[in-house]
Amino acid sequence: MNMEQDDRQTTLAQVKSWVQKFCEARDWDPYHGPKDLAIGVVTEGSELLEIFRFVGEKDLPKMMQDQGVRAQIADELADSLYFILRFAQLYDFDLAQALSQKLEKNEKKYPVEK
Repeated sequence: MNMEQDDRQTTLAQVKSWVQKFCEARDWDPYHGPKDLAIGVVTEGSELLEIFRFVGEKDLPKMMQDQGVRAQIADELADSLYFILRFAQLYDFDLAQALSQKLEKNEKKYPVEK
């Protein structure tokens, strides 16, 4: 796995494959039922939220420029993404298609004119 990847050159299929290889090497399939993975998404999302707990709106711009805080945020975003990717990989969800369909639904629900 090339650790120098970025969003511009990496596909969802590639990152799903990374997660699959990582988990299969550790025999984690028995621990990754849909409920377990959904719990993981929420748990990691809560850890992301915890970074912002008790931070006032006026302090957010400075906080978002702090490299240490950004590293913490990146870790929690990656952890959250890991569980989403693992769920999609194991249970055959096409994330690009799901997002596209959801955006179409949201275009109807929230038209620009509103």
